[in-house]
Amino acid sequence: MTPLVSAEELRSLLDSGRRPVLLDVRYRMGGPGGPADHEAGHIPGAAYVDMNADLAAPPGEGGRHPLPEPAVFVAAMQRAGVGLETPVVVYDDWAGHAASRAWWLLRHYGHPDVRVLDGGWSAWTAAGGEVESGPVVTTPGDFHGVPGSMPVVDADGAARIAGAGTLIDARAPERFRGEVEPIDPVAGHIPGAVNHPTAWNLDNHGHFQDVHTLRDSYRHVGAGIGKDVAVYCGSGVTACHDILALETLGIAAALYPGSWSGWIAAGRAR
Repeated sequence: MTPLVSAEELRSLLDSGRRPVLLDVRYRMGGPGGPADHEAGHIPGAAYVDMNADLAAPPGEGGRHPLPEPAVFVAAMQRAGVGLETPVVVYDDWAGHAASRAWWLLRHYGHPDVRVLDGGWSAWTAAGGEVESGPVVTTPGDFHGVPGSMPVVDADGAARIAGAGTLIDARAPERFRGEVEPIDPVAGHIPGAVNHPTAWNLDNHGHFQDVHTLRDSYRHVGAGIGKDVAVYCGSGVTACHDILALETLGIAAALYPGSWSGWIAAGRAR
């Protein structure tokens, strides 16, 4: 099953009564949080999920956005109404970056049916999707699970894959090259990594590229040729965007959750 759902497909699902649980994870790095945006307007019934509180642990040795503690994540999903059997659709207004993190975590915890709204909030409103405002009251879900269903590597694993497989850096090219570094204290990239910015996953309308375009793009950096693949970014959030794109191609890529910020915190940057 594709990890993406179009706005039109989602409208059909909602109209048919086969209603998925909707998660609004609107968030922008360094920008205002999403609760006010959610209060002002959201897909009807969508519960708000907070990136920093629900989808990441506090910054530390594991980087700027370490994976959340299992109890924290499971409780957040239960509050949002996620069940073991109910399909889930996640959306944001950040080109799918935050939504991809939520998608990855739910899959990591074993949920079998999670998709990201292709084009996000803007695609929903452009398609004439219904919008409601105000708070959302959810019925708590019975979701539970343990992490381990998606591949993960640590710093040593990332270094190994950089040498023997394909380690993808999902950041913008200028950050990969070390020309600028607006967030982390050290510029540069993990030795041996190749660059596939998340922007390359999208077309001019903010939707994911078709599979033929994505396949050519990732083959250009060595993914999909029988080698192990892992992805990192600055803090382990936007890397999930590349992992989702690779999922559409049938390529299982590991996440390095600490990413560049974790690599720096471990003293591995020179």
